[in-house]
Formats: sequence, C-alpha cells, structure tokens
Amino acid sequence: MNDLGNRLPEQAVYYNINNNLGRELEVIYQILAKLLLVSACLSAAVLTHAAETKPAPGEERAFAAMKAGIDIPAPAPARPVGEGEGPFDLLVIKDVVLIDGAGAPPRGPVTITIEGNRIASIKNEPPEEIADGNTHVIDGKGMYAMPGLVDAHAHAGNPMQGLAGPVVPPEYVFKLWMGHGITTVRDVGAVMGLDWTVSHKERSAANEITAPRIFVHSMFPGGEVVDEKGAREWTATVIRRGADGVKLRGATEAASRAVIDETKRLDKTTSNHHDQVGVYKVNVLTSARWGLDSMEHWYGLPEALFEDKTIQDYPPDYNYADEQWRFGQAGRLWKQAAAPGSDKWQAVLNELVTLDFTLVPTFTIYEANRDVVRARDREWHADYTLPALGKFFMPNPELHGSYHFDWTTTDEVEWGRNFHLWMQFINDYKNAGGRVATGSDAGFIFKVYGFALIRELELLQEAGFHPLEVVQAATLNGAELIGVDAEIGSVVPGKKADIILIDENPVQNFKVLYGTGHMRLNRDSGELERVGGVRFTIKDGIVWDARALLADVREMVREAKTSKTD
Repeated sequence: MNDLGNRLPEQAVYYNINNNLGRELEVIYQILAKLLLVSACLSAAVLTHAAETKPAPGEERAFAAMKAGIDIPAPAPARPVGEGEGPFDLLVIKDVVLIDGAGAPPRGPVTITIEGNRIASIKNEPPEEIADGNTHVIDGKGMYAMPGLVDAHAHAGNPMQGLAGPVVPPEYVFKLWMGHGITTVRDVGAVMGLDWTVSHKERSAANEITAPRIFVHSMFPGGEVVDEKGAREWTATVIRRGADGVKLRGATEAASRAVIDETKRLDKTTSNHHDQVGVYKVNVLTSARWGLDSMEHWYGLPEALFEDKTIQDYPPDYNYADEQWRFGQAGRLWKQAAAPGSDKWQAVLNELVTLDFTLVPTFTIYEANRDVVRARDREWHADYTLPALGKFFMPNPELHGSYHFDWTTTDEVEWGRNFHLWMQFINDYKNAGGRVATGSDAGFIFKVYGFALIRELELLQEAGFHPLEVVQAATLNGAELIGVDAEIGSVVPGKKADIILIDENPVQNFKVLYGTGHMRLNRDSGELERVGGVRFTIKDGIVWDARALLADVREMVREAKTSKTD
C-alpha cells in the first residue's frame, strides 16, 4: 500500500484522541477512519492495476473489463442491524417436518435444537422447558425443514453485463440467493476479480454481510499461460491469495495437467468447462483420468461417447464464433454419441463413477434452447430482473447474454431431443452411484439468480430423479463436491445450522421454493392463491426472513426502473 493508505486512518484516529471529543463524535470518527482506509485501499488498488501492464493471477477478467471502461460494482454493504437474528445460545425449531438431505424420507413433527451455529439435537418429542436468556423459538407447525441449498455452479456477477448497463450489484445477487434458501455457492471463475470475490467470501464467513457461504474457483487464463511451469506458478499464486480451486477452460494439455496436479498437491479442487475448440482432444473422460473433480454443463461428455467419429459432425460453413451456430449445432450433438445402454455408454459411465467424478449439468441455463419464449417471459422477470440485466439477456452477439438470433422451431425440437438423451445419461450416472450436483450458471440466457437453481431442481426431477434424490443432489452432493460435507449439506446433529423453512412440502412440489411461490386454486373458496416461497433461511445459526430479503430485491428493481424512466 502507498503512503496515503497508511497515513489517513492514523491521522483520523489521532484527531479522535487528541481533540477530546465526546463518545458520540469519537464513534463517528472511528467510522470515518474505516471509510478512509477502505477508500485509500481501493484507490491504491485501482492505481496499481492501472499502472500494471499485466494483471495479478486471478484478476485477468476483471482487469480486462476495467480497461474496457466497465465498472466493477462496489462491495456488498455491511449487514444492517435487524437483518438476520442470531446466532443464539439456544435456537429451537419445534413441530417441524424434517427432510434431512441425506436421502431419508420426510419425518415429523420433530424438534431441532441449535446451540450457537451447530445443530445440537433432533428429537421426536416436544422441546423441554426453555430457560430465559439468549434463546429463540420458531413454531414450525405446518412447516418443512431441509438443508440450505448448494449452487455448485454460480457467478456473483459478470463483467460483460457492463456492456448493457450497470453490472448487477452483489447485494442483489446475494439476497436473491438467500431468499431462495441458497446458503452455499461455488463461484466458478471469480470473473469479478479474485480479490473482490475472496473479500466477499471472507465477509460472508464472518457473517458481516447477508450472503451465502462462498467457495471460489479462479478462472485459469488458458490462452495466456500455456506451459507447465507457468500453470503451476499461477495455480499456487491464486490459492495463496484465497482461491479454493481452479476452473479450467480452453487450456493446453500441458497446462491443464499441471493445474490439476498442482491443485491436488495443495489439497484444493478443479472444475472444467470443456471448451468445444479443444474438446476433440481433451474430453471429460480424459480430464477425469488426470484427476479433474467436476465437469460443468455437458461439454466433453457426448464427445467421450463417440463411437464412429472423433470430431462432432460440423456443417461445412459452421463458425464457432457465431453463437447461433455454436449452440444450434450443440443441440445436434447427443444424437451423435453412443446409444443409451450400449457398451460404450456403460463403459464411460462406469469409469467416471470409479474415478469419483462429479457431474454438474446446469440443465437450467440451456433450457431456453428448447423453449425460448418460456424462458424469456417467466413471471418473475417483472419484479426481480434489473433493467440492465434484462437488456443483457436479449439476443446480441456483442453481449453473450443470449444467442437466439433467429432461433427456429427446428432448433427447439432438436434441443428437446438433445435434452432427452443428456438427461438419460445423468440419471443413469446417478443410478450407478455417481455424484450429480446442482448448479445454475444464472446471469445469462434469461436466468435470474435464485430462481434458476429452483428450476434446476425441477429439471432433475424431469430427468428421472426422485424428489428426495433431487434434494440430495442440491444439498449433500454439492457439499461433498466442495469438500465440506462434514460441516454442511444435511440436517444432522453436529453439523452447522444451515437450514431452510418452507410453509409447503417441497418434495411434493418444488415450485413452492420459488420466490414468487406457487399459484393454485383453493377448492374450498374457489379463489386462486399463492403459496410457498422460503419462509426462513438459517445460515450459521442466524435466522433471515427470506421474504424480507426478496422484498429488498423488488425494491432495488423498482428503484432501477424508476431511475431509468426519470
């Protein structure tokens, strides 16, 4: 840090002490000192980055965005007094039906007792008399409790959104996640900048902000670092700077193998978006054999299943840089792979299971490909999609927000068939003992944070998962992938208290988890009614009113729309 960053806070504190002001002014000066420190640090960081010709490892995407004139949003604000209560010496949830996330069927009523941030007991009888003190009781009668959801493929923003307007602020993203019961995310890429993302990870861990637990995979710059030595140095640096792992995309074989090996050596994890420009050589099975922990989306999986070819059957005039071509032809890919149940299908599936490999399909982000109107016109866009984000979602080759430039009925039909085969492999993989985790990739292609993960649950059920298997994929499996299943992922004594409470049964209908709730006809009154929505999100023993968080988001959207029209 430069002298400015060192001097200003010291001067502010000096004046606090030597002017003998009252306690009230002293507090104000202490706050100002902290603000000055933050301002100085940010100024120093900006100046340092501006002076650099090469960004620090993990800052490549954010650095490029800033050079292009895109502003990275300010950090999320500190959690105000009254936003989230606890942790308590004793928190009791009584008379609730429990869905534990480990695979057991719902049972209840039970009493869940939480001490501090840990689940102390789960009993089938009413709570004993509760002593006065720092205690809190939630009457769970008629409610369902389940583990906090894990979004294993998330982005806390995307600098490219800045080409359409302001990049979504982190408070907007975090409250949408928490309002939908998402208490843990794996940010794959840290594209807002590693420092920015790790800072939010640390502040969330300290519960200074309203946000899920954040685990960070830094995006490896495969086009810039191509050799083993450089890849190892880059990997060691980002992990030293706070990354929990590395995301690969489009890297050379030498660099990819070095990243995976170095990450494992440092007891961290890897993910991979198997870019189509290199998947002919390195498919999912190839990288899994090297030790990769998870694949993202579907890229590289059908290619591992090819029997009569090694390269996708591209049309002669295909251009990968044109996303209409890229995703249109991707919808013709699974039918080129081995048939379901064939020897090749089973061999690839079984080897991936043996390698303890995790699939994160993110069906939801590609759903528009089989019904673009449905994705574009979802009811929650009106109240929960910021204007700039809505603009980003519209087809535009400059934005990468969506690519349906001239999307036809034929494209949708092909993608519907593509989904059928893709879903069959994912379901077969689960049935063979393979791990499948949920991820949303929200912030692209009409997918709004929070809402997108709930839709992923529905799509897994469509793929053939029992609702309890869906819950397991969305909780315990994600925790296992991240490596924190001893701490979170299921509601059992000894684990951290990450629990969501819902007024309706999610196993019966996942739609009740949407922030907009579920519309149904009340047969007794003859009236349409909205039911559901997460009632309380508990993270680390702190209780958040999920509805209040979503109300905050609606107000952000309303203000943004008002500002735009004024």
